[in-house]
Order: sequence, then structure tokens, then C-alpha cells
Amino acid sequence: MVRGSRALLRKYGNFIDDLRIYVKGGTGGMGHPRLGGEGGRGGDVWLMAKEKTTLKRIKDRFPQKRFVAGAGVNSSVRALKGEKGTDCEVDVPLGISVTSCDGKQIGELNKAGDRILVARGGIGGCLVTNFLPLKGQIQTIHLDLKLLADVGLVGFPNAGKSSLLSKISHAKPQIADYPFTTVKPELGKIMYPDYKQISVADLPGLIEGAHANKGMGHKFLKHVERTKQLLFVVDISGFRLSSKTRFRTAFETILLLIQEIELYKEQLRRKPALLAINKMDLPNAQDSLKELMKQLQNPQDSLCLVEKELIPTCTIDFKDIIPVSAHTGEGIEELKTCIRKSLDEEAEKENEEYQKEKLRILQTSEV
Repeated sequence: MVRGSRALLRKYGNFIDDLRIYVKGGTGGMGHPRLGGEGGRGGDVWLMAKEKTTLKRIKDRFPQKRFVAGAGVNSSVRALKGEKGTDCEVDVPLGISVTSCDGKQIGELNKAGDRILVARGGIGGCLVTNFLPLKGQIQTIHLDLKLLADVGLVGFPNAGKSSLLSKISHAKPQIADYPFTTVKPELGKIMYPDYKQISVADLPGLIEGAHANKGMGHKFLKHVERTKQLLFVVDISGFRLSSKTRFRTAFETILLLIQEIELYKEQLRRKPALLAINKMDLPNAQDSLKELMKQLQNPQDSLCLVEKELIPTCTIDFKDIIPVSAHTGEGIEELKTCIRKSLDEEAEKENEEYQKEKLRILQTSEV
């Protein structure tokens, strides 16, 4: 088991979801004091959101991680106004959050074609600068990738998330019978008969204490932030990471997952959520499901049997609870239907709120 996990880490350990780069705007061109000529402005450094681009590709292609724009052209007798320096454009993946070295938010790039100016070029030499050029802006910036997906799968290791993703979408994630199969986020798309597509992200399994960055908690939990909805995946037989950790029932597992998300970022708990009870092909699964449904319908009656430190501040009211088996395919079509229905309902709700806001603004402007 350990050898298999290490092999996977070697294979997928090069996945990168954060990167620091050095950016420098171009120096302005020299002015021409005798003729009053102005040097060209230095080029700017831009980040451009582009599909099929990865942070790893940037790192491999530019190992120095330095991006410098061109210098402005000097003023001359032939051209008193020097031309602007060449801009430097850096292609980055969609879903990038850009921050300065001191943690200040610069911007986000969420769709193809989005662009952010990260280093402005210096002005060329002119009367104000005594015809001497100014240097361009220099800074080290942090690129933080947070996957953009309609649905994010959340669960502890070995809950069957990878198998479930392979059943509901065209993704082909690594699947095995040891806990840490998924060591990098996987993206898949659910295809519907009317050509509707819904993107699903399988996030690496969490462990207890992920909110406090145990394991790779923050590295994985941050990808939940930009999903529209959450799909909790729980093993009906319960969960135990290793012989050194405590066994958790399916009910306790759900409470722990809610708590990890809540403690990491409370607003994540407010996202619409579905619950898939997986591995319904196991012996005694139906009996376990009946017990779990009783606990979920009346959680207060069962919380007295759970350790206090496992109980989240508030439980989540799941929009749907779907028993499934990624192994046999049981419940998969129902799950796909519930996912779409939930997303459509939320989109309709958002549209209604948008229309109400537009009407409110219109009525206010007419007063």
C-alpha cells in the first residue's frame, strides 16, 4: 500500500497549483533634451487567461520565472517621440487568483481572454524627468490556481470519489484500493442527451484536521471555493484511514466533512450540497443506509452519541441524498439527474434575484 502511494506521488507530484513569478515593466526610452524629444514608454507585463495552459507548463518553459517587458525606444532626430516598448504577455490558466508579495489582491482571471496588468512600464525621458527615463514597475507576484467547476466532490480518502467521477463523466482518474489514489484534482464533464455539460472536480481526499492544513488541507480545500455546488461522497460502511486512527461511521464521516469545510471557510457551508452514499453493493449496506437516514433526519437524537469535538456548528441540509454504487452503477443516472436539477434550480434563483435587482435599480433611478 505504501509503495503504491509513493509511486503515485512520484507520478502526479509535479501538479502545480501555485507559482511565484518575477515581473518587470520595461524602462522608458531616453529623451532628447536639445530638441525636446520624449522617449517611448516602457512595455507592460500582462497576465492573459488562456485555455489548455497550466502553471507547470509556465514553470517548465520559463524555469527562471522572470518576465520582463521591452524598453521604450529613445527619442532621436528622426523620431522625437520614441515608440513604446514591447509588452510581455504571460499565458496563465483559467481560475487564477493574483496577489502581490505582501498578500494584496491584484485580481482574478476566470474566463478565457481575461487580462491583468501586473507591471507597468516606466515613462520615457521628457521635460518633467529632465529627459531621463524611469524604470518600470518591479514585483514578485503569486499565482494561485483554484479550479473552476460546477460541482466539487468532497470526501475522505477511499470514499470512491475517483470511481464515481469515472462513472458519471468521461474522466479517467487513477483508481485503486488504497486511500490516497487522488493526489491532484481531476476534472470531468457530465454529458447529457441534450448536449448540456456539467463540470465536476474530484478533489484529493481530506483527512481530519485538513482545515488546520494537516496533510495538504489548504492546498486541496481551496479548490472547493470556486465550485458552484458540493457533492459529498461517503462510504456507507464508514471510514478508517489507518490502523492508528479511529474508525468513523458514515454519520460521523459526514459530520467531520462538514466541520472541516466550516472551519476552513464558513461560507463554504452555505453552498448548495448533495450527498452520495457510495458502495451500496457491500453486504448489509441497506441496513446501514436505513440507520444513516434515521440519523440524518433527526441528527439531534444521534449527536449525543458523538464526541463533541466532531460536531460542526451547523449541519448541512442536503438538497438530495442519493444511494449509489460506483462499482455496479446503481443510482448513477439518478445522481446525474439530481446534479443537473440542483444546478438548474440555483441558476433560476440567481436569475430571479438578478432581475429583481435590475427592477429595484430602475425604480430607484425613476424616483
